[in-house]
Amino acid sequence: MKTIVLTLALGLGVSMACLGVSAAAFAAELGLITGSENGTYYQFGVDLKRLVKPAGIDVTVYPSKGSIDNISALYARRGVQMAIVQSDVLDFIAGVESNALLARIAKSIRVIFPLYDEEVHVIARNEIGALEQLAGRRVAVGPAGSGTYVTARWLFKLADVRPSEMVTIDAAQALTRLKAGELDAMVYVAAAPLKLLRNELTEADGVRLVPITHKSVLESYDAVELPANTYPWQPTPVATVAVKALLVTVDSEGRACDTIGRFAQQVAGGLEALTKRGHPNWQRVDLGYHRKDWTPSDCARKYLDATGSAQASPSHPR
Repeated sequence: MKTIVLTLALGLGVSMACLGVSAAAFAAELGLITGSENGTYYQFGVDLKRLVKPAGIDVTVYPSKGSIDNISALYARRGVQMAIVQSDVLDFIAGVESNALLARIAKSIRVIFPLYDEEVHVIARNEIGALEQLAGRRVAVGPAGSGTYVTARWLFKLADVRPSEMVTIDAAQALTRLKAGELDAMVYVAAAPLKLLRNELTEADGVRLVPITHKSVLESYDAVELPANTYPWQPTPVATVAVKALLVTVDSEGRACDTIGRFAQQVAGGLEALTKRGHPNWQRVDLGYHRKDWTPSDCARKYLDATGSAQASPSHPR
């Protein structure tokens, strides 16, 4: 896990002055950093941009390498006030007690909205039937800086599994190498069903979804099930775990805070439109879902009621 800590610390070490970003930096615009341009995070960003534009809020959507990159951008990149990240990345940062910088970052991040569940997919050769059997194997864990990268390494730590090699490549490359026999398994965290796994794998490829049932993992992650035939080559249900995609920010003051609040108000009021005209995963979003270890954005809460619905006007106007 030292590798993840170092990656975050290097990306954030010169950026903490941004915690005091002035309202002028927010002004009439908001920047949202997401994920790869062909991924769900980015499409969610585009949907949000379209939704709030008529309300006079101009959102610039930025692609990224993933959750770690996004957290770094909240502090180090001018013009970025919001990010989409995996919930377990925040959990990981909060748990790194040995690094004062990361502890300070964890305390400063605020959740605007929860979005949707992302299931952990572990795809492996047919002879591998459990997470524990990845010990001594070659496993693709996603690009360095991605949420999948953090999740994979954290799962292995919790389950005390030590692969012989953890290969940092994207899902498409990993799948190609898995089918060619150059890898034993790959980890991919994203909302099911995944087009890549539906279109690029068949029963003849000799792979399976590996169940995740280790006790220590289930103490840290939500248990879920991928129903039978989620993928054509998956005839039976598979137990796994999920993370939550979160829309986060760092609370600000004055006009900047009000802009975040008005944005949240538009999203809450426009959820029905998003479910009809946006990415299909908007149908899985529950804006009222909350976990006690998440600190909600005070800027957003002024414009929302207790269920996450939009209020007609802020509860504590400035």
